[in-house]
Amino acid sequence: MDDEVEARNGSRDNKEKRKRKQRTTSEIEVMDIEDFGRDETLKIRASLLGWYDLNKRNLPWRTPTTTTTHEDEDDADAHEDLDNRAYAVWVSEVMLQQTRVETVIDYYNRWMQKWPTLHHLSLASLEEVNEMWAGLGYYRRARCLLEGAKMISEGKCGFPRTTSALREVPGIGNYTAGAIASIAFKEAVPVVDGNVVRVIARLKAISSNPKHSATIKNIWRLAGQLVDPCKPGDFNQALMELGATICTPLKPICSACPVSDQCSVLSMSESHRSILVTDYPVKVVKAKKRHDFSAVSVVKILEEQDISKGSQYNSRFLLVKRPNEGLLAGLWEFPSVLLDGEADGATRRKRIDRFLKSFKLDTKKNCRIVSREDVGECVHVFTHIHLTMYVELLVLHLKGGMKISYENEDKETMTWRWIDSEALSSMGLTSGVRKVYNMIQKKVALEPHPCQNKKNNSKKLKDS
Repeated sequence: MDDEVEARNGSRDNKEKRKRKQRTTSEIEVMDIEDFGRDETLKIRASLLGWYDLNKRNLPWRTPTTTTTHEDEDDADAHEDLDNRAYAVWVSEVMLQQTRVETVIDYYNRWMQKWPTLHHLSLASLEEVNEMWAGLGYYRRARCLLEGAKMISEGKCGFPRTTSALREVPGIGNYTAGAIASIAFKEAVPVVDGNVVRVIARLKAISSNPKHSATIKNIWRLAGQLVDPCKPGDFNQALMELGATICTPLKPICSACPVSDQCSVLSMSESHRSILVTDYPVKVVKAKKRHDFSAVSVVKILEEQDISKGSQYNSRFLLVKRPNEGLLAGLWEFPSVLLDGEADGATRRKRIDRFLKSFKLDTKKNCRIVSREDVGECVHVFTHIHLTMYVELLVLHLKGGMKISYENEDKETMTWRWIDSEALSSMGLTSGVRKVYNMIQKKVALEPHPCQNKKNNSKKLKDS
């Protein structure tokens, strides 16, 4: 027994030694990254800026570099011009995080049309901002934009003009601060995103883990060496543009690359067949997504309305506002409950019925079920969650001529509202909620014919 214990302990010790050795090797690899030489830096700057002038994409947030100088900044119009430029860069850069350029263009144009300046945005509500943002994902970005706009507008110093001051604004980190400061205010600071990491990793043949904090720190250092002091904004955009269009992850077009002569990995690949440009930066195994399950009930309520020629049924849908903290904070969705795992229909309905009592809907007391149908499953993938939603359509009718309360009384615990189908169709919904709504639309007709009279409605309810 003692021998077995000693053997196990010895095995653990060996594993720890190997881990320490790997960590040490990784740290050495990171520390051994050489700086860019002066001549190398000048060549990269000139080549990249020349290429960018000829090949940059025509994007709505790219305007000619302002001619305002530091001496001109006392002029009110010039000052406002710089602030507006900074605001446009800020909005575009936040939208571009984890989102394709093609998707962002329409969102950016609609956003700037509604809130053309920082002041306009500062007057908006979180609900308005969330609706405008719906479909872009990562909604915390939108909330931080609004909070930052309010903070800057309420302050006395105007739009921050340096990276250090910009980082004091909610939601602005090193990347966004560098982008705003260099593009709008010509501060010679680097900007590092995934594209820049890939370009520099290939230029320098960096073999260490690109997610490792020491590697990231060194790439920021190298990017700082490269940034052009006269055209920092153009250079940073050129470096990102190169990674997005030429030095791509899987199919780099090395023959069209303006800095291919300075690329260490390309040189290595030409000398050794076993080395590929796409081997850099090294691939990192992604963490496995958590698999969650939820029951979603699209609740449609029929409310009888008296009119001069009889009566008809108006229908509305129940939307619930998510908590102000956590996933999809403050956004609207159909009533849903998280499940412990895969669940049968009876279990899901029991959980939903219990939840609906929070909105004064009790199928045994004040309303009856007209129809209840399982529509199907819908999968929505977040960064770290794989969510399977079991979707049902639940049609209810209030008993005894009762009328629904359109707003909840206890807003401290939960917020909900009833909305008609026309407003729901045009409402800004998250992509997950939109998937559910589209499933419902395809499965059944959501709205009764407007010309249906009381007799037809009564017959429909009786037949159901």
